[in-house]
Amino acid sequence: MKVSNIVKGSIFLLLLVGVAGYIAYFFMNRPSGNPREVCTEVSLVVEDNPNAAFIDNKKVEDILLSAHLYPKGQLMDDINPQAIEETLRQNNFIAKVECYKTNNGMPVGKGKVCVKVTQRTPVIFVLPEGRDGYYVDAEGLILADNGYVKNIITATGRITQEYASEHLAAFGRYLIDHPFWDDMIEQIHIEPDAKGTFVATLIPRVGDHTIFLGTLDQLDTKLRRLQIFYQQGLPQVGWNKYSRLDLQYGNQIVCTKK
Repeated sequence: MKVSNIVKGSIFLLLLVGVAGYIAYFFMNRPSGNPREVCTEVSLVVEDNPNAAFIDNKKVEDILLSAHLYPKGQLMDDINPQAIEETLRQNNFIAKVECYKTNNGMPVGKGKVCVKVTQRTPVIFVLPEGRDGYYVDAEGLILADNGYVKNIITATGRITQEYASEHLAAFGRYLIDHPFWDDMIEQIHIEPDAKGTFVATLIPRVGDHTIFLGTLDQLDTKLRRLQIFYQQGLPQVGWNKYSRLDLQYGNQIVCTKK
């Protein structure tokens, strides 16, 4: 009997140690926070961008709802910020996404999810000859036309996507950095010349003339020269005296009268 009691005691002690170990392991490895904590608030911020209006809060919500990832009402432990970020980044109009969970300042059992979205910046709308139009952002990425409306310069003519991504994106960035020309230029028309080189003609918002740039190299030099002519020359002779201003020749502007 004594041996039997000792064996039983040993088994009981081992079971007790095992249960204690399991309980300790469970508490050390359980998810942090209240497992019944629910997301009761979503802070969704689409950064303001005067040159972009592709994405708003409603569109972001729709994307997350379609992917069954909208966090409000879900258990905080079930919400995956990385999945939210990856899903939103699949939209071409979104440049960056940051998502994180917090319960700071929230009542016990309630949580908050923050989502911050940065849009891409369209710099030019391209309307190629015989094809559908598209936008080009500041990094040269092609963005489909989704009905976006803004006072943005339009590029027309025989334009390849490669040319748009490289040269027209750079031209659009220049306009954003130079408000005078961003306000002045309404359209840029691209055509290959006799040698097959793409050359550009600008159509300004003011005056009854066109501006022939030639190639888009030395853009700053050409347009600084033209700005001086606009400020000092045209006011003297009148904005409608010339039909064409040619900037392709060195340090001069060749003016063609009507």
